[in-house]
Amino acid sequence: MIEVKNLTKKYGANTAVDDVSFKIRNGRIYGFLGPNGAGKSTTMNIIAGSLAATSGSVQINGYDICNDPIEAKKQIGYLPEIPPLYSDMTAFEYLHFVAEAKGVKPARAQKQVNEVMEQTGIAHMKDRLISGLSKGYKQRVGIAQAMLGNPDVIILDEPTVGLDPQQIIEIRELIRRLGQTKTVILSSHILAEISEVCDHIIIISRGKIVADDTLEALEARAGDETVLRMTIKGERSGILDVLSGYPSIREVNVLKEADGTLELEIKLPRGVDLRDDLFFAMAERRYAVISTQQMTASLEEVFLSLTDRTEGTQDKHALRERKRREKMLGNVKEDAPAPEQNDLGGDAE
Repeated sequence: MIEVKNLTKKYGANTAVDDVSFKIRNGRIYGFLGPNGAGKSTTMNIIAGSLAATSGSVQINGYDICNDPIEAKKQIGYLPEIPPLYSDMTAFEYLHFVAEAKGVKPARAQKQVNEVMEQTGIAHMKDRLISGLSKGYKQRVGIAQAMLGNPDVIILDEPTVGLDPQQIIEIRELIRRLGQTKTVILSSHILAEISEVCDHIIIISRGKIVADDTLEALEARAGDETVLRMTIKGERSGILDVLSGYPSIREVNVLKEADGTLELEIKLPRGVDLRDDLFFAMAERRYAVISTQQMTASLEEVFLSLTDRTEGTQDKHALRERKRREKMLGNVKEDAPAPEQNDLGGDAE
């Protein structure tokens, strides 16, 4: 188990990690998630013993990373964001070198190297120079070196950065296999990656932990509601009469009415999709459905709501995101003007 207590890291006046505390329990795949610059890599580097903390403590299976670094580091295997590879070595030479550096006994080193190469799917590349390997195979070599020494915990910092879609799928599958026998910490700023492979998610934003829960619990925060926005040309009473015939509709709000056209907000249970049914029902009354848009709050919305908070003032991007989320969650009252349509971009921070 890893126990992080009141961890802080400052660079001059800048606080990269701010009084962070959490626990990593055995036998799970943890996602350490946050926007770029949130403090993920700094935290991972401190846990791995590659960077000193300003204050706080990290214990790995009872060993303090500062007071007993050798024993603590034996408990973990670490793949930093940029794999520590020697390009003039073959994959086998490099892994054998790492095994020796980790103190694996010579009688065991070659067997361990062969085992991790098989597990990571690089055995057929053992005699290739690392400089000649693809990005995906270099990442596999990096994961293999983290596995040497048979550590209880594997820490992977942004393991799929720069990979093509097929390589990403392969690395994710490798992480799932690792999770069957090891505790894995996967650091990423990509929500889809975390939700694909992780059992438990820790979210960090601006150096602080803002969520520490299971994937299911975080998804539950997204709520149980779907919002359907429709613009329909026709008689108001007739349109509302059609909608009244669907028991699954929880609420109907008229957002705007002009020139015989209604802009509606229809609230439904999560997972219910009435778009086709309503289109044909309106067509039978000869009402024209001009537009439909179905919006469901998602894990992405939870992530955005947790990571766009600012202290004191809020920047324009955060305000735009809030408007967009309010629209997604259906927080628009009758006769309120339609939410502003913005073409959002930029980083999560």
